[in-house]
Amino acid sequence: MRRLFLLATLCCLATTATAWSAASRGGTVTMTVDLSAQKTGESARLWLPYPVSDRDQTVGDIRVSGDFASSGVYTDSVHGTPILYAEWPKDAASRKLTLAFSVTRQEIRLAKLPEREPKWNPADYAEYLKPTSLGPIDGEVKKLADRITKGKQTVLSKARAIYDWTVENMYRDPATRGCGLGDVCALLLKPGGKCTDISSTYIALCRAAGVPAREIFGLRLGKKAEEDITTWQHCWVEFFLPGAGWVPVDPADVRKAILVEKLEMTDPRVREYREYFWGGLDPYRFRLAIGRDLMLNPPQAGAPLNTFGYPYAEIGGQPLDFYDPKGFVYTIGYREK
Repeated sequence: MRRLFLLATLCCLATTATAWSAASRGGTVTMTVDLSAQKTGESARLWLPYPVSDRDQTVGDIRVSGDFASSGVYTDSVHGTPILYAEWPKDAASRKLTLAFSVTRQEIRLAKLPEREPKWNPADYAEYLKPTSLGPIDGEVKKLADRITKGKQTVLSKARAIYDWTVENMYRDPATRGCGLGDVCALLLKPGGKCTDISSTYIALCRAAGVPAREIFGLRLGKKAEEDITTWQHCWVEFFLPGAGWVPVDPADVRKAILVEKLEMTDPRVREYREYFWGGLDPYRFRLAIGRDLMLNPPQAGAPLNTFGYPYAEIGGQPLDFYDPKGFVYTIGYREK
């Protein structure tokens, strides 16, 4: 009965699943980009996160079309994130590209996580123990991580303590632009933001405590038969648990439920959400990219990319604002099977 209650209450979340009774969700996603209205007489370059199959999702029927001069699929050199790249010459009057694919995403519900910790080598996960430009792991972040995990000896107990602290001390701020920047030092002073902010804080605290962790950037799948999901980007977290592998958690969606449903922290529904998103994810999302401070492939002219959850483009070497899909024209649509 408790699980049925949780499934029913989740329909109140604005951009999450209407219900999670289905173990999978699938359909066709179509990304369309039109750079034709941008400055003429300059070359145009476009990078899109490129979906691939993994343990939890199946991607197929991939189609790329447009009037670009050249295109290709590459990966970044650090995280292996797949990238669709296209370019247009200076004299191009039209600059259009469409990426369409089918995706089926599975719900994730991990069984009881192992409390006994086998030997493991942190050096094998060094990339996910490092600071990022907006996610330091020393100074105040390290002090806070040490306080939160005081007396905790295992990766599991530290990761859970930080998860509980994040849920209890951060909040979702609807005024935040896009998914947020994930500026951890600013967030420790004002702990409100959206999914990248909440996830980044969790990750920085985990890394400061010696727990490998990483952001996962993706898109939510539509709730209806056909839907515009252009602004439905979402970020969640995985931490590495020795003996189990990468474990998904989503404190940001817990905070979103609290905001949308106007819940007090003591409400039994909050506990339901907290337990579900600890090792569990709904099937109404799919994965696109990981990594921060990214140099794309081929390399962009601009600075390293803070995140790669959105399309990225440059006109004459100048980046466009990917938070503005009206100025930087792109749409993402979903149609269920």
